[in-house]
Amino acid sequence: MSASPFVKVCGLSTAQDVAAAVAHGADALGFVLTPSPREVSPALAAELLSAVPAAVATVAVFRSEDADTAIRLSRQAGVGWIQLHGRRTPEDIAAVKAAGFHAIRAVRMDAGASEFEDWGEDFLLIDAAVPGSGESWDYAAVRELAAGRRWLVAGGLHSGNVAGALEQSQASGADVSSGVESSRGVKDPQLIAAFLDAAKTIAG
Repeated sequence: MSASPFVKVCGLSTAQDVAAAVAHGADALGFVLTPSPREVSPALAAELLSAVPAAVATVAVFRSEDADTAIRLSRQAGVGWIQLHGRRTPEDIAAVKAAGFHAIRAVRMDAGASEFEDWGEDFLLIDAAVPGSGESWDYAAVRELAAGRRWLVAGGLHSGNVAGALEQSQASGADVSSGVESSRGVKDPQLIAAFLDAAKTIAG
């Protein structure tokens, strides 16, 4: 890879975890504003954001909410980015961008070819066939489909395999959640640090 990978730590819910991610060079922090073991309220997200440097992207994550709802909750949280999972349309991305947010669109690695097209998002996030499973997959499988795109590899990543996944996939960066948890929904600052340190070793 020609530049340091863009690394996002998702599902943060405590000041300690945010501090660990920032200290070890996270490029983006994700806050889940949709029903999930990692869900936080817009108010808590806003509180956590107060300690995040301006250079670090802050991302609100949604599953099935419509674009208008995602925009409204993201404004309450004070984030600069919106990440959309689920069935989406180019109009959803256009709405997010028109509202002044950067956009990440998440798709499964086995999605139809049309879903890999450029809809105007800042990053395409390509996840495992079963998102949230924590299982690794063939990270090189979508390399050609995603060629030329700014995209993030996700699903089953941890400190022991992230460097390899980035090299195999040639992705622009990586997204992690369960791979830095001590139990479901509970982040571990030491695992966050180890993941970020490992991901950043392949820069250059």
